[in-house]
Amino acid sequence: MLDQPRGADILTAVSRLLRETLMPQLPANAAFQARVAANAIDLVAREIDFGGSVEREALARLQALLNRDGTLEQLEAELSGRIRRGEFDLQSDGLADHLWRTTLDKMKIDQPNYASYRRTLETRAGQQQTKQED
Repeated sequence: MLDQPRGADILTAVSRLLRETLMPQLPANAAFQARVAANAIDLVAREIDFGGSVEREALARLQALLNRDGTLEQLEAELSGRIRRGEFDLQSDGLADHLWRTTLDKMKIDQPNYASYRRTLETRAGQQQTKQED
């Protein structure tokens, strides 16, 4: 068992220190650089929190889509090749869903506060709720 606090929690604390304590005391250029560093730290914390599950879910989707086993990198390369050769397109069963989920998972880690990402999550949540009510 890992000790507390965990890595992502430590990174969050460092990011908060940069933003709330140090940045207000720094000249503009140094404050900007501190903000860049805090953003990078936040990204790494999200990767620690979500990266493993995102990769496992993507692998499972690719295995189902391609009907074979392999590493995430192998299956992503195969899917890309099949799309390039015209063997898969957006009408192929499961492809659009996989691409949407992959994109949203990447945004969850890279840019979770991006307005279009947030709107898309809300829209998809509403669509899922409507399906459950039907």
